Amino acid sequence: MSSHIKFFYFDLGKVLLDFDHDIACRQLATILGTTPEIIRQDVFHSGEQWKYERGEITTLDLHDWLCDRYEVEAKLEDIVHAASSIFHPISDSIEIAHQLHAAGHQMGILSNTCDCHWEYCLDKPFPFLVELFPVHALSFRLGHMKPDQEIYQKAAQLCGFAPENIFFVDDRKENVEGAACAGYDAVLFESPAQLRLDLASRGISL
Repeated sequence: MSSHIKFFYFDLGKVLLDFDHDIACRQLATILGTTPEIIRQDVFHSGEQWKYERGEITTLDLHDWLCDRYEVEAKLEDIVHAASSIFHPISDSIEIAHQLHAAGHQMGILSNTCDCHWEYCLDKPFPFLVELFPVHALSFRLGHMKPDQEIYQKAAQLCGFAPENIFFVDDRKENVEGAACAGYDAVLFESPAQLRLDLASRGISL
């Protein structure tokens, strides 16, 4: 193993789990009596989603805001499920994580995400998130989003390793660049096969 890498952070969306916000927009529109296009504009383009992912508002705050905005009385659990049942596993990436774990490597999740998405994923669908990744550096808990430097600093503190000892993989170029600026050994996720090559080039064979 490469001597400098002592901890592995994986991004969640588009690296370990695929997702589609269009599904959430359609499902929320059905419950709230509007169109997917309006949901996308109101939730994603307005910045409400990013407030949620930074932990500035709670799940209940977002639920109340949606109900007020569309003048409906929707159950909290229905809103949460509509917004969250959008994920599918990327099996080859998860296999890499299993192999790293089996080899004794320490790992965590470093992700821009929100409370309801994380709780949904932690429930029955994806038990590997706890089994393989005991450290969870999540934007809604840390109060910052990638590529802000603060989230990488807090993530390093959370896992207990210096940035130069942390390997990080993310599907967004700006997030990889942000991690590199923070001192991480960061790579862009293009495919599970490429991730294997990136690991092998660092002396980590699976």
